[in-house]
Amino acid sequence: MGKFVIKETKKGFVFNLKAGNGEVIAVSEVYNTEKACKNGIESVRKNCVAEIEDQTVANYEKLKNPKFEVYTDKKGEFRFRLKAKNGEIIATGEGYKAKASCKNGIKSIQKNAPEAEVVKA
Repeated sequence: MGKFVIKETKKGFVFNLKAGNGEVIAVSEVYNTEKACKNGIESVRKNCVAEIEDQTVANYEKLKNPKFEVYTDKKGEFRFRLKAKNGEIIATGEGYKAKASCKNGIKSIQKNAPEAEVVKA
């Protein structure tokens, strides 16, 4: 089972969503307070059922938020970001060499986030 790990940094609080094997599958922005960080976690739980907007294909269909956006970064790797209903980015993924791996990362979030426990590092 996955878990959200909250960490305090010099600039505030962040969370990592880890899969059952301990791999980080998503990271958050920096929040000013631990309470705001926990609210971000709840937003991920609520919005992780979103559909995928594949921005790597020509003439892709623009979906309404919430959604996962799959895109390519400057290095040519595939990445995703989860946007909440208000359009804010609430979680991002690492770079993947293959689009299928990126989409598997999204599936892992959809599987792990709803029931993941919340712990402090």
